[in-house]
Amino acid sequence: MSERPTLTTAEGCPIADNLNSLSAGPRGPLLMQDVQLLEQMQHFNRERIPERVVHAKGSGAFGTLKITNDISKYSKASVFSQVGKETEVFLRFSTVAGERGAADAERDVRGFAVKFYTDEGNWDLVGNNTPVFFVRDPLKFANFIHTQKRDPKTNLRDNDMQWDFWSQTPESLHQITTLFSDRGIPKSYRTMHGYGSHTYSMINAEGERVWVKFHFKNQAGFQTMTDEESAALIAGDRESHQRDLFNAIEKGDFPRWDMKIQVMTQAEADKFEKDTGWNPFDLTKVWPHADFPLIDVGVLELNRNPENYHADVEQAAFKPSALVPGIGPSPDKMLQARLMSYADTHLHRLGVNHHQIPVNKPRCPVMHYMRDGQGATAETYGSMPNYFTNTRAGTPKESPEHRDPAWDLGQTTVDRFDSRQDHDDFTQAGNLYRLFDDGQKDRLTTRIAGVLGDAREEVQMRQLCHFFRADPDYGMRIAKKLNIDVEAAMTQATRDTAPSHA
Repeated sequence: MSERPTLTTAEGCPIADNLNSLSAGPRGPLLMQDVQLLEQMQHFNRERIPERVVHAKGSGAFGTLKITNDISKYSKASVFSQVGKETEVFLRFSTVAGERGAADAERDVRGFAVKFYTDEGNWDLVGNNTPVFFVRDPLKFANFIHTQKRDPKTNLRDNDMQWDFWSQTPESLHQITTLFSDRGIPKSYRTMHGYGSHTYSMINAEGERVWVKFHFKNQAGFQTMTDEESAALIAGDRESHQRDLFNAIEKGDFPRWDMKIQVMTQAEADKFEKDTGWNPFDLTKVWPHADFPLIDVGVLELNRNPENYHADVEQAAFKPSALVPGIGPSPDKMLQARLMSYADTHLHRLGVNHHQIPVNKPRCPVMHYMRDGQGATAETYGSMPNYFTNTRAGTPKESPEHRDPAWDLGQTTVDRFDSRQDHDDFTQAGNLYRLFDDGQKDRLTTRIAGVLGDAREEVQMRQLCHFFRADPDYGMRIAKKLNIDVEAAMTQATRDTAPSHA
């Protein structure tokens, strides 16, 4: 048996007795001089950090991305520089709407966030297990999330809240159809796909830019659960997906995903919008695979569990603003807002030096002029000057060779443009619905009717209009299950061309 290390205080002082407090006599009061007790209690009172507003319940693991196909013609990013190159990653899965105590197997969108520790800095790809999202304009995001949380009076989840919002936001219909379909509950984190969801840009060594979407296709096969299977699983284990992921990695059954991209040039983007009426940078839309086929990139494997959940999973900070040369943003409005929002939330939760926490720390040299703040270690800058520009020897300088080419967006106007106008929010949702067999359609509409039935009648009628516009059978099935006059609902759907925003 190996010798055990000496127990100490946080300052490294050896502890002789960690079971009995200092007191004035066996039954006397405790003494303020028991700094060992005070330190333990004070730290205990501060063990918890603020919970994430969304994606609060999460699981994660370390692994690698191995490049299997040369895509250097699209991107100069070092992570893609050669076939066979391996880059360390950390991937965090999560539920989206629920709090930290939510069950893993609930019907909910799942987060799929990957941190790539590249040799040119950290690249974060913050996505979900669905290729689309509920809204396209970031001004709607916080209000949408409020509808997924708790009513401010009852502190209960409220179906009327979410359907009231959705019924006035038809752009949500594509994501609603995915969420309430048979695809809505992954069997495990290991058996679901991942998507970057947003449109990003790639720049090659010649300064040429293309638009891309990222996909992670699960090698084990896409597997989901029924409502009944989910309920039975939750009854016995609220941490089912975390347990499955951890145990699989512990026994060497490493989950893998094929990383792929779709590519669109600016000329193709212009033609795509002209031909379809769909904005290629709209987060509520997909790019058809027939027109923009998947291109192989590499294999992502998870092969190491964190040693400490709080240190790695709870303190992991993902932000779309963590970009590297060769990978950049796009005109996607939701992505533009998230470039700020995600970084800002980590400043609140973890502090200004959250990037120094080991799970967030880049694996390459970090050199900058940002200084101090809570938790600063100064290990990368020491006594170097805290201003730029300077003429001091050995201080970090710019690298013009990494400059991105300018965006040529033509004649444009900066304004608050109405994101609700001139959009087809129904064809893709209807196309997805028509892919389902009769049983899938029945289960989808039963689930929706089950929760839409809790909403007010005016909310139900408004939402029904969207289902009818996507596909008449879609709306008819739900109306019948809500015991609503189908003819009246269809008449209103024909009469109303858009939801009221009065």
